[in-house]
Amino acid sequence: MAGIDHKIRLVVLISGRGSNLQAILDGATSGVLPVEIRAVISNRPDAYGLERARQAGVPTAVVDHTAFPDRQTFEAALRQRIDAERPELVILAGFMRILSAGFVEHYRGRLLNIHPSLLPKYRGLHTHERALAAGEREHGASVHFVIPELDSGPVIVQARAPVLPDDDPDTLAARVLAREHRIYPLAIRWFAEGRVRMQGDNVLFDGQLLTSSRLLEDEQE
Repeated sequence: MAGIDHKIRLVVLISGRGSNLQAILDGATSGVLPVEIRAVISNRPDAYGLERARQAGVPTAVVDHTAFPDRQTFEAALRQRIDAERPELVILAGFMRILSAGFVEHYRGRLLNIHPSLLPKYRGLHTHERALAAGEREHGASVHFVIPELDSGPVIVQARAPVLPDDDPDTLAARVLAREHRIYPLAIRWFAEGRVRMQGDNVLFDGQLLTSSRLLEDEQE
């Protein structure tokens, strides 16, 4: 198990503005997250998250998917760049590319994603619009281990957000995003401290099988 003085090597993959990345950068800078962010890698050269990383003094790289003839060669280049940092954990923070089963399996048990819904509800895109159309009273976000099936990996932690009568997709998204900024660093810290691990298709938390996802509202840590 990682000790409190041990910093794990972390690589973050992004495609856009990087608001969840900023929460992770802030946690690393403050010492709340026992991580060494070895690189922030984007598939888009214009991603604003790259500037966030530079301002924090974190190395950046671009592996532009449009420069490759197919997904296989793109993923080979991306994997080579990631593995150069010998990461103990890889984070998807708004990385908008579907990854192949082979890529995901290479990082099995050390690849996390955050999804803007209370999984298993609303896998895929347009989660806020779909939640509103369904008349949901509660929405939220989930951090999960990544497996080849889209948004189907075992969930580590979730946070609820109320759906208000006058919500539109933008206002609901903003409310959910605030929860994302809390639970992603929390899940990363648990992993770095050795408290959370993937075993088979399940999550172990403090060595015990996690039979239901941990809700942030229930956590006082």
